Amino acid sequence: MNLWDYDVWTFVLQLSIILVSIIICNIIRRKIKFIKNSLLPTSVLAGLLIFILKFIPFCSDFINKDFMEMMTYHCLGLGFIALALKTSQNKKDDNKLVVMDTGLITVSGYLIQGIVGLALTIILSLTIFPSLFFASGLLLPMGYGQGTGQALNFGKIYETLGFENGVTFGLSIAAIGFLVACIVGVIYLNVLKRKGKLKLQESRIANSNILNSDIYEKDEAPLNEAVDKLTIQIALVFMVYVVTFLTMFALSFVSEKFLGNFGTNTLKPLFWGFNFLFGSAFAFLFKKIFSVLKKKKIMNHTYTNNYMLNRLSGFFFDVMVVAGIAAIDWQNLTGVLWPLLIVCCVGAIATFSYVRYICRKVYPQYEYEAFFSMFGMLTGTASTGMILLREIDPNFETPAAQNLVLQQIPAIAFGFPIILLIPYAGGNLASSLITLAIIVVLFFAYNVVLLRKYIFKKKEK
Repeated sequence: MNLWDYDVWTFVLQLSIILVSIIICNIIRRKIKFIKNSLLPTSVLAGLLIFILKFIPFCSDFINKDFMEMMTYHCLGLGFIALALKTSQNKKDDNKLVVMDTGLITVSGYLIQGIVGLALTIILSLTIFPSLFFASGLLLPMGYGQGTGQALNFGKIYETLGFENGVTFGLSIAAIGFLVACIVGVIYLNVLKRKGKLKLQESRIANSNILNSDIYEKDEAPLNEAVDKLTIQIALVFMVYVVTFLTMFALSFVSEKFLGNFGTNTLKPLFWGFNFLFGSAFAFLFKKIFSVLKKKKIMNHTYTNNYMLNRLSGFFFDVMVVAGIAAIDWQNLTGVLWPLLIVCCVGAIATFSYVRYICRKVYPQYEYEAFFSMFGMLTGTASTGMILLREIDPNFETPAAQNLVLQQIPAIAFGFPIILLIPYAGGNLASSLITLAIIVVLFFAYNVVLLRKYIFKKKEK
């Protein structure tokens, strides 16, 4: 292989496309007022820019779809590991009940999206679009609620089950979700502003004011170590990811050897699609091992740094969003375009209506702050929720931002059954109908808990 061969440069050039597009779109976002006012994240704009360039023949040949899918897949796992490696900082004044409720609202948002999406695609596949994969509507909560990484993972799983354009369908939902979050969010912000129900505020705290305590923490390795701190953070993340790979490989080998076609066609795609869950679990395990080694004085310093791990996860998730949107194959959308638009439109209306109603009930003291943070997250990502929230609560004076961050653990616990049901639903039509019935029951059960104050108060009367 010669140094000037294209294969030598493929990785660097494709990654450069992603990163340069982020720089270009950051400049565009800062300089063009209506784009800045749209609140679209730079990573989404960069993904849309690459997607548009794919309509130009030369550019389309140069952008590698497989590479973009690969980056989306790996950045999801690496981003989750970076977040999970952070040292937890427990606050005694946290309202655990409110955090649990926020987790329940998050999962209920996924459930209402799943109910709407699955019901629609079952009806459409039995009537107007007989070639449509009946369970494809379950990609709505993955694309809207979870983002590009999960949309790609479960799109891949559905492709192994017979949905030919599963990845494109899922990634398209994720891209539309970002547009829904920002466009609908901004329009509703301005509607409320005109009605005098809220006032858009300017931040009173400069974002550049970062205290040393936010960057360097107690008992950390000193700066004069023989290796750079950032190098250590990256090494830790990839060390966990290698263990994740070995575990998924071992599980796949065992399932194929002992479970035959079930292991090959069902369990193997599931194992590799859950790279983010395995990665998070091993990150928590490694963090526990580090804590034990430190208590026994075998390890003298804390080598994880929350500030740098935050920056790393931000980098991985930005690249994931750009690559995920860039990986959309617009030519494969022709056969599923109308079902895609129907599912996305009805899903957006259902999400908006549900989040608006439940936030009014659960967070009466800061219902609008809670709504914009939750709606932004349930159609985009947590970052989109934070962007919308900052328009009315720039200094995070209400608990809305804290709820959004802390709800992740209860959301994973309550949402785990849904993740297991999605591959099951793709088996056949009967499995889809059973899944629909289960998620309807879960939705009502979770909302009884959320509305317990109103339900039981009425019964007492």
